[in-house]
Amino acid sequence: MNQDYIIPDNWSIIEEGFEQDLVKSSESLFSIGNGAMGQRANFEEYYSGKTFQGSYIAGIYYPDKTKVGWWKNGYPEYFAKVLNAPNWIGINIEINGENLDLANCAAVKNFRRELNMKEGWYHRSFTATLQNGTEIEVQVHRFLSLDLDEVGVINYQVTALNQDAKIVFKPYIDAGVHNEDANWEEKFWEPLHVKNNGNEAFVTARTFKTHFTATTFMQNMILVDGKNVNASPSNVTSSNDKIEFSYEVSIAKNQSATIQKIGGYTVSMNHENTEEAAKKVVSEAISIGYNQLLEDQIKAWAKIWEMSDITIDGDVKAQQGIRFNIFQLNQTYLGKDSRLNIGPKGFTGEKYGGSTYWDTEAYCIPFYMATKDQQVARNLLTYRYNHLEKAIENAAKLGFKNGAALYPMVTMNGEECHNEWEITFEEIHRNGAIAFAIFNYYRFTGDYSYIPEKGLEVLIGIARFWHQRATYSTYRNQYVILGVTGPNEYENNVNNNFYTNYIAKWCIDYTIDQIQKIEKEYTSDYTRILNKVKLSVAEINHWKEVADNMYFPFSEEHDVYLQQDGFLDKELVKVSDLDKSQRPINQKWSWDRILRSPYIKQADTLQGFYFFEDHFTKEQLEKHFDFYEPFTVHESSLSPCVHSIQAAVLDRMEQAYTFYLRTSRLDLDDYNKEVHEGLHITSMAGTWMSIVEGFGGMRVKNETLHFEPKIPTQWKGYSFKINFRNQILKVSVQSNETKFSLEGNKPITVFVKGKEILVEPNSLVTV
Repeated sequence: MNQDYIIPDNWSIIEEGFEQDLVKSSESLFSIGNGAMGQRANFEEYYSGKTFQGSYIAGIYYPDKTKVGWWKNGYPEYFAKVLNAPNWIGINIEINGENLDLANCAAVKNFRRELNMKEGWYHRSFTATLQNGTEIEVQVHRFLSLDLDEVGVINYQVTALNQDAKIVFKPYIDAGVHNEDANWEEKFWEPLHVKNNGNEAFVTARTFKTHFTATTFMQNMILVDGKNVNASPSNVTSSNDKIEFSYEVSIAKNQSATIQKIGGYTVSMNHENTEEAAKKVVSEAISIGYNQLLEDQIKAWAKIWEMSDITIDGDVKAQQGIRFNIFQLNQTYLGKDSRLNIGPKGFTGEKYGGSTYWDTEAYCIPFYMATKDQQVARNLLTYRYNHLEKAIENAAKLGFKNGAALYPMVTMNGEECHNEWEITFEEIHRNGAIAFAIFNYYRFTGDYSYIPEKGLEVLIGIARFWHQRATYSTYRNQYVILGVTGPNEYENNVNNNFYTNYIAKWCIDYTIDQIQKIEKEYTSDYTRILNKVKLSVAEINHWKEVADNMYFPFSEEHDVYLQQDGFLDKELVKVSDLDKSQRPINQKWSWDRILRSPYIKQADTLQGFYFFEDHFTKEQLEKHFDFYEPFTVHESSLSPCVHSIQAAVLDRMEQAYTFYLRTSRLDLDDYNKEVHEGLHITSMAGTWMSIVEGFGGMRVKNETLHFEPKIPTQWKGYSFKINFRNQILKVSVQSNETKFSLEGNKPITVFVKGKEILVEPNSLVTV
């Protein structure tokens, strides 16, 4: 049974009632972020129950040395951890001499959390009776500023309900934190110094090894019944990594005392002197003030939603799901800094380590291309270009030569930092996703300049890798690719994974096409690049031989491409015939049993049919979908969206809708029983794709937008916007018609179910 405690709402994530068993799940679901930092929904006050404290700063990591009893040449030297950052939110509360602790109160009533996605803030409220009999009401408001992205703000209000109360607010900042997944309670921050002045405090620490420096800061203001009482701390307690202030406030029954805390981080990635930078940021935040900061936050989110919102009429859970996904994507990455990328957990947890997977290229780039300025997607591509030399080094460690590039499966700085052999060395299809993203970017934006400037060098490095990684089989008289793991990670070290072989061939063909185009149209770039990479016609011909003679396993009996050579050797028991008590298999079975089973973690062969849809007929898609989907357990967050899109193509709308709900509410309903570890950020872009590419049928063909609009029976209508080549097209779909409107300065032609439609600026076209 999936969890079902989040109250359906169009614009908010809401929890009512205090359940200690759900605290860690809610800490994930109510997380906030602003692209530069993020914060799990931990309580500000002390909590003795089970909790996963997590604060994160974009780009800050730790290279944890890989520990293995035996070594393999080329084995990654470290596993990069997403670091838990110093705690800035802490505010311990003492009431009439007793610490407020929701795990230890005599009673907790009216507990409610709300994450308002429209306006970008998190609110928590409850009534508590302490062991000493004091009854209080608490209202807490928290947000991370989009405009001042080094700043977080807390407004913590306590109201005395049944008697007068002496309240002691104890705000603190603490660099003595540890990671949830750390070995032996290991710490990763070296404290440097602690300073305070009046109501301000600063803790500066740096990471071991990587020497990122961060100054964590706080500034506090005390209010009684909404009025600033100009309080100073009555006591200051500090150690080498923590500082805590005490503010004593006496209030009468029904009066309220509030602490407003400004906190956050300034880091050495952005500042030479993090302390001085912190002082300036605090000063700026104070001068703006709490109310204005909140107003600015609401305006900033309104601007984001203006472009990225998807509306669904008639299905609150579906609406809540898509907005939650879009909200979290925008909290994680806003495209301001090309040094940053999108980690699978974003700012909500530590699982997987590293900051970048193939998820970015395969799933996230389409979302950012269509909902933001194209520069954002270009920054994501530039991130990989900047890591090209590291990718060449990674390949060289494995014995590849001549500038062959193998991009890491997981990285922080371009270097491979994943410590699972089958992932690091076998899941090489990630190279293909990076090349596909270059193709996809040009297809959508029409901006070819990226390829001669940067992209071609990346493509050449990748083509060289595929050429060297393929093996000529005298038995087959074709080229094969041995010992790989495809997107389906429930099959390791297999031969001739269809998807891997297919994308390898495509990468080589596409690279050759771009070389020829650039030779004709960008002569100076062509000369510069070929001289730099020392590429010859003879080498290109060798590539072509591999691409033209690539082997793809095929079953004549089933008339389908085989996921890998040995797939039919398995006991082909469908998922529907698997006892439900065995699910999810990744939590019930040994790895050995999973590898021997026919069960597919995520779209694999069908991933190839998704990327290269126009290479196959609809009949072929149907045949492969019907063959593989019954064996797919969808235990990867990346799986349901691809299947939803393909089910929609096949007019199987009920199935498409079911898959859509699974991808959009994966975390809200905790399908995979792991939301307490953090959210599945990168797969959330797949939810957007499920609607726009699945139900909307949006494709770019021959420089033109094409649509095949469909609608689930559960919906009355839906709408989305697309930033297509610097003009914004709004699409509104209902069961009997589709409407188009254009924000731009020149008309565009779109195709709807094959029919050519002209859409003029600032006019409505109904089809």
